[in-house]
Amino acid sequence: MDVLTPTWTEYELIDSGAGRKLERFGEFVLVRPEPQAQWTPALPMKRWESAAGEFAKSKAGEGEWKFRESVPTQWRMQRNDLHFWVRPSPSGHVGVFPDQACHWDWIAKVAQRAGRHVRVLSLFGHTGLATLAAAAAGAEVTHVDSSRKAVAWARENQALSGLSDRSIRWVVEDALTFVTREARRGNQYDALLLDPPRFGRGPDGELWKLEKSLPQLLRECAKLLSASPAFLLLNLYVTVLKRSRTEKQATELGSQLSEMLQKVPATITTGELVLVDSAERRISASVFARTDFRMVPARKQSREKSVQPR
Repeated sequence: MDVLTPTWTEYELIDSGAGRKLERFGEFVLVRPEPQAQWTPALPMKRWESAAGEFAKSKAGEGEWKFRESVPTQWRMQRNDLHFWVRPSPSGHVGVFPDQACHWDWIAKVAQRAGRHVRVLSLFGHTGLATLAAAAAGAEVTHVDSSRKAVAWARENQALSGLSDRSIRWVVEDALTFVTREARRGNQYDALLLDPPRFGRGPDGELWKLEKSLPQLLRECAKLLSASPAFLLLNLYVTVLKRSRTEKQATELGSQLSEMLQKVPATITTGELVLVDSAERRISASVFARTDFRMVPARKQSREKSVQPR
């Protein structure tokens, strides 16, 4: 299993511990909850107390931001050619998941390496950074998310990144509803990006439960793949703490992807995205399974599954 850690200039996991993480997003340092960090912080409390703001959850499960200094409602960040807004939201999220930078790099690389026009379907696209990575590499992207607010945010990020002239179709809809309709219409894509939540609801109240909904979604997605697929990524956020369970989840994702692609020769890699603080403590962020189909030329060789060692 591959273990990947992103490299950033504008983001830094400064410290972690006592159920929290100390992070720098551009010029502002924030404190957010992190249940995996059940160890003692490496840095003195004075460093933590100097953070611009902190998101804290109450015993009832609700949370709120408390700012120690004046912080704008949004500020701009950049990684390579991608520019985007950071906004502390009522959920504690800020519009960017730093670990995902590993996937943005991979998406850009495999889209460029395809050497042809690639049609990409990005499901659960959130604020659009994976979508923009693909579009910047020349792909034509359909971006789907059930949140109108998230899609509007993604379109702002598109403009910030100077990609307004790129071919991106923005869709506010339940992912499973959209995919089922696309399959019925016979539409096809060369690449799929899937980043589903554990639980969610579509704009019309559609219920998403990962264990039940994901297998159905993958079956429908299999119908959308073109005869010459370019790449596919399935990412899932980690909600458990035991390392053995994280590895098992990655293996399970690889098996689900293999089942989905049973008629398509593919080399599948599974892995884990982690963030590492200044004291070299690791926080597991997500697990993934992905393939860029580069090892097998379009459905002629026998199917192969390759899981890379740690």
